[in-house]
Amino acid sequence: METSPRPARPSTTSDVARWLENRQEEIDSAFQYVAMADGEQRANVADVYRRLAAMEEKHAAFWERHLREAGHEPSPRRPSARARILAWLARRLGTGSILPTIAAAEYAARNDYLAHPETQGTAMTQEERMHASVLGTVLAKSSTGVAGGALASIEGRHRNVGGNALRAAVLGANDGLTSNLSLVMGVAGASVDRGTIVLAGLAGLLAGACSMALGEWVSVTSARELAQREVGIEKSEVEQNPTEEREELQLIYEAKGLGVQDADRLSRAVMKDERTALDTLSREELGIDPDDLGGSPWTAAITSFFLFTGGAIVPVLPFLFMTGDRAVLASVAAGGAGLFLIGAAIAIFTGRSFVRSGMRQLLLGFAAAGATYVIGHVIGVAVAG
Repeated sequence: METSPRPARPSTTSDVARWLENRQEEIDSAFQYVAMADGEQRANVADVYRRLAAMEEKHAAFWERHLREAGHEPSPRRPSARARILAWLARRLGTGSILPTIAAAEYAARNDYLAHPETQGTAMTQEERMHASVLGTVLAKSSTGVAGGALASIEGRHRNVGGNALRAAVLGANDGLTSNLSLVMGVAGASVDRGTIVLAGLAGLLAGACSMALGEWVSVTSARELAQREVGIEKSEVEQNPTEEREELQLIYEAKGLGVQDADRLSRAVMKDERTALDTLSREELGIDPDDLGGSPWTAAITSFFLFTGGAIVPVLPFLFMTGDRAVLASVAAGGAGLFLIGAAIAIFTGRSFVRSGMRQLLLGFAAAGATYVIGHVIGVAVAG
């Protein structure tokens, strides 16, 4: 698909300002990519940067044509001060010194051109998305090749809603325990009867668990719908622009460390079958598994419900068997034990001391519970008096 302007329409002052801003961003990007190529020791990756720079220069020319058609002759291309600083760092300290910054910027701006009517019917949005994908691949790989067996895109594969199952279980239980311990202590502080405390605790448990489940269902469903839309767009691009999609795939393979000839041969082999091409491009360019699309929203909702419930029931249980201060102390003790264990479990992911992490979680949870207990006591006295 050609990167060419749509039929001219009357331009406004705001149009010209927008075109000038877009042109400057493309000039800066091209300048930075050239500097990254100069500072890159790996020849294949340096070549990828130069090709990205050429695409950005083409995009700058696109906006210059619009400016000229509007009677506004563009000034000579000059990179901004920020771009010059980043380029200096890339050349002096190596590409790695600015790669995370450039990759994050490309990812954040990957869909910006969707809002510009002039780019409709061009390949510019598709190319900007490809830039983000390629940089994400380069950022994820080590100097000797791909770390591990799989590459994460720059956004960290946030579409993988499930994530680490153990971590999700720990945090889900923590939400239930902390919130319901605070609720139970607040009601107990008002000096109401055991039945009211139990009712409030169970109501908080159900309300919180249902809210968490609904939130997870909506989150995963939205992620799936977004993934389906992106895969649909990719399918359309594979059907309409197979040559450009093959070139994108070749760039990604080169960024992973393959030689130009190997990347060319592999990308051509993949593109021979449309279904294989769509599956590969979805995984490599979008970071989406077409067979999964983020998991089941019902599984996420049900799991979240029971994880929250497991934590929220802990401070309520003592009130089912005890009354008065004994029940309150037992609830605090059970909640404290749960908070400490959750904090210790969190240390698995942070690498911190189990005791330190457990004590921190215990103190934070007790602070919240203590505050609600005092508030509940004040309210109870006020209502009673």
